[in-house]
Amino acid sequence: MNISNKTVLIIGGSAGIGFETAKLLTSKGNKVIITGRDENRLKAAAAKIEGVSYFVGDVSSEADTLKLVDYINQNFPQLDVLINNAGRAVVYQLTDNANAFDIASDEILTNYLAIIRLTEKLLPVLRAQKEAVIVNVTSIVVFAPGASLPTYAASKAALHSYTRSLRYALKDTGVKVFELMPPLVDTDFSTEIGGHNGIPPSQVAEELLDGLTNDVAEIHVGQTADMYKLYLSSPEQALLVLNSRGE
Repeated sequence: MNISNKTVLIIGGSAGIGFETAKLLTSKGNKVIITGRDENRLKAAAAKIEGVSYFVGDVSSEADTLKLVDYINQNFPQLDVLINNAGRAVVYQLTDNANAFDIASDEILTNYLAIIRLTEKLLPVLRAQKEAVIVNVTSIVVFAPGASLPTYAASKAALHSYTRSLRYALKDTGVKVFELMPPLVDTDFSTEIGGHNGIPPSQVAEELLDGLTNDVAEIHVGQTADMYKLYLSSPEQALLVLNSRGE
């Protein structure tokens, strides 16, 4: 698929993977809108990317989501690419009595339920285009959950399942559904889990663009490709290997 001269909405675009993706896609002639909860971070990001627009809002909030959908319908009715990059992760162990229910509720809302709500609300505008794209960003932990990110991994596994269902549901339409599956990435988001050992977010953005261009439905970035192969041969070994890396 040719990813140029498109109108792209990136959820969580003020830093990390979202920011690098916005920067790359803008350089390819696309019109990009980024969202986030922190207005100052959004302004700083927009100042570094010529021509990018931004919307301040939290997609885990129903009210903010409805405002975002209205903003898109009013200002960018030609939207044809949605990149769901919202993320919330808490590092803890299930044996720590750390209020797992509350943590999981927050992660599931941000990483899974909010994406379902936003995607459903934006499907009419996406389906109105000749061709459109939805990208859901999951993770290597879909194949082997990290012990220090137990409910984050569960939320991404749920998103992985939903993405496959959505792809099947839209198979006879002009909307293509992709899944971006990065390993550990060096971003502020991953600092607590040793993100400095991860790959640069610019690599994730480049591999996303390559996957979209070549119609690769599941884009296994970096070590995710190896983890997927190991998972297919031995899920238990994949679990051991991923946790030995501390990811």
